[in-house]
Amino acid sequence: MDISIRSSGLEDLDLLLKLEQKAFPYFQQSPKRTLDLSLKSTFQQVWIAETFDADGRLTPVGSLILYLYKKTIRIFSIVVDPDYQGKGIGNCLLDHARKIAAEKGAERVSLEAYAEDRKLINWYKRAGFESTELLSDYYEDGKDALRMVWELPQPEDKTRISNVIVVDNPKNWKLELADVEVVSSKEYTSNNERFADRPLRVFNLCNSYKYQSFGYYVSLLASARAHRAIPNVTTIRDFRDVGAIRSIADDIDETIQKSLDKINESKFVLNVYFGQTVDKSYKALGLSLYQMFESPLFQVHFIKTNRWDIKRIVPLSMNKVPVDEQHYIPDFARQYFETKRFQRTKLQNYKYYLAILVNPSEENPPSNKKALKRIEEAADELDIYTEFITKDDYNRLSEFDALFIRETTNVNDYTYQFARKAYAEGLAVIDDPWSILRCSNKIYLHERLKVNNIPTPETIVFYKGMLKEKDLAGLKYPMILKQPDSAFSRGVSKVKDAQEMEESLQRLFKSSDLVIGQEFLPSDFDWRVGVLDNQPLFVCKYFMAKGHWQIYNWKGSKKNQSGEASTLPLHEVPKKVLKAATKAASLMGDGLYGVDLKMLGDKVYVIEVNDNPNIDAGIEDEILGTELYKRIVKSLVTRIEMSRNIERFVSIEPD
Repeated sequence: MDISIRSSGLEDLDLLLKLEQKAFPYFQQSPKRTLDLSLKSTFQQVWIAETFDADGRLTPVGSLILYLYKKTIRIFSIVVDPDYQGKGIGNCLLDHARKIAAEKGAERVSLEAYAEDRKLINWYKRAGFESTELLSDYYEDGKDALRMVWELPQPEDKTRISNVIVVDNPKNWKLELADVEVVSSKEYTSNNERFADRPLRVFNLCNSYKYQSFGYYVSLLASARAHRAIPNVTTIRDFRDVGAIRSIADDIDETIQKSLDKINESKFVLNVYFGQTVDKSYKALGLSLYQMFESPLFQVHFIKTNRWDIKRIVPLSMNKVPVDEQHYIPDFARQYFETKRFQRTKLQNYKYYLAILVNPSEENPPSNKKALKRIEEAADELDIYTEFITKDDYNRLSEFDALFIRETTNVNDYTYQFARKAYAEGLAVIDDPWSILRCSNKIYLHERLKVNNIPTPETIVFYKGMLKEKDLAGLKYPMILKQPDSAFSRGVSKVKDAQEMEESLQRLFKSSDLVIGQEFLPSDFDWRVGVLDNQPLFVCKYFMAKGHWQIYNWKGSKKNQSGEASTLPLHEVPKKVLKAATKAASLMGDGLYGVDLKMLGDKVYVIEVNDNPNIDAGIEDEILGTELYKRIVKSLVTRIEMSRNIERFVSIEPD
């Protein structure tokens, strides 16, 4: 049979719908809206198979929809008209998908097949596909799918350079570095085929970053190609904005004043080369400046009135480096590229890059060291590069695809700023800024739960300046008072009478105009339900600290500061607890939350919804083990891919 395959057009929408309705059971059929999106998508391809019927007319007999990713070509659907099955049309479409995968330099072709259709699965197996994963309830409840993968043959000695230096004239760059390729700005901006599909870190050393210059376009195109540009377009923009420079530099003001304290002049200029300075007395300042304004070579002009301020920052090209300092550049560059974070990528090309924000000095972090190690191992298994970063790495966020915050969050400190910047840079973020904002304030939480009819302990909001002693006397005691931004049992107190209430309120009103009061519900333990993507992830019983009414007793001895904990499989948890937890968490967002609840009799009360929940090895991972960490990493990967390929995740029923 003579079979031809052509690219589809918008006019093929009804044809695609008709083919799916004729060939697929109802639960596998795509809505008309989804097919329409596939035809319009920039990252999908839709193909039509045609042949001549008995009357010599060209007739459509099959279709193929592909998702195009960097390493994977995913077959979303492959359809053959039932009247034409068994005539090689399916093989022809499958071969077409393989051909495209080879042309795009993909490493694999993947698809999902109905698990009960053994004939179809065996057909794929004969074509070289292997089953890799059972996807429960993939199509609908009770309708599972098998994920199947065909790996393309790969050259045995396949290597890809991860670091690229872009200069206007490579002949003027006399430094040779291992695993670093030097190319011209014209070559990088024009040679899309050579660079666009490679995972690159681009160091832009062009002579100028002016608007619409080659240097500007190098960083701009790097962003468009999902390369990690240094400097990126945001940093280039910041170089021109004195207000932005001074605002960003506020975080290192103490270092600036200390480093320049002994300079008697009112002006000072400092050159920073790959994060280092020629004069070692300014080493700390140079490194801090680099972390704030990440650019390979730049010059900082300081001016002093009452104190030192940055007047401007000027990016440098090699030809603008003073002659007597040029000989330092090779060593500085070599040290820079031989750091640990670059060495690791030489061993493996990763799909995505994950930053995990930690505070090594935090006494009670949300994840212990063993848990952090397990996150790293899970990410590595899923082809995700992981690097633990600290608050000093604020301006390195653009190097990554995702941020996972594993130190205690607060809307008034840098953790919130990290979340905001990461989100603005297009990273997938857990905890996202709005979750931090919502969960960190008990006033917001109370109002959000109340208007959605979620049971909570009886709650009163106290307002500063509206406190009357007679009103306090009529309250039910004991009562729990909460500072609106309290966390980990800090800023929470139990008052037993009106006098203690008045004293505690006066103290709390010094930092907030509103204070939360809640009915005291004594219990041996609180339920903690970890929720990720609006689904329960883990469930624990957190028992009260010994001799105390809270989970944490910060005034107790170190060994008795927290109560015991036990982790339960989901099927052993009352359904009411799971339902209340997932509903409450969904009101905060779709991130990672820890919902605290009490169950008294058959009634469930939501106490709090927390962002940044504890995930410690040996406690929260007791049931799922490494699978818990994989689910978190997979969630971040999904968020990355959603932000880049949004139409894949749109599911809108037809009108």
